[in-house]
Amino acid sequence: MANYTQVEPRLAMQDIQTTDTVQNHKLGTIIKAEHTPASGTSYGMGEFIYLKGVANTAVGSMVDYDPYLGTTTLSPATGGIGPVAVAMSANVANQYGWYCIFGVVPVKAPNAMTPGANVYSLAATPGSVDDAQVDGEQILNAKVTTTTGTPSTGLALININRPLHQGQIV
Repeated sequence: MANYTQVEPRLAMQDIQTTDTVQNHKLGTIIKAEHTPASGTSYGMGEFIYLKGVANTAVGSMVDYDPYLGTTTLSPATGGIGPVAVAMSANVANQYGWYCIFGVVPVKAPNAMTPGANVYSLAATPGSVDDAQVDGEQILNAKVTTTTGTPSTGLALININRPLHQGQIV
């Protein structure tokens, strides 16, 4: 994962792309950071929330989170209810790290994606997304920016703005 530089510097802040077994900040802390790659195009500015990890989380995993408890679960393959965020590290169970809630971010997307399309939970794989329409599985406030494979294999850039699950369609 690429480097990020905090825009509003605070002393002793855990790096955006780092996972730690020690809780370094209050769960739910939100900061702004800018993508600062050594080469290539920047994804720009983003907002990140500090949360506790869950088993099987990889870089780019989409998670459901509880902003009050600061806990996460891999976004279900069958839709869900509530806010979602994207893991910036392999932040597995009993570890702590940052999750993107605003900006352009690499998300697990194993199937081909179409730029400009809506984003849906991938039926086969919790924590992954697709652009195939499925009622009740849309991730609101999210749009596909690049096809799968950009920035790397199995990822696509998604533009998010405090995304959340659409919820049930009746």
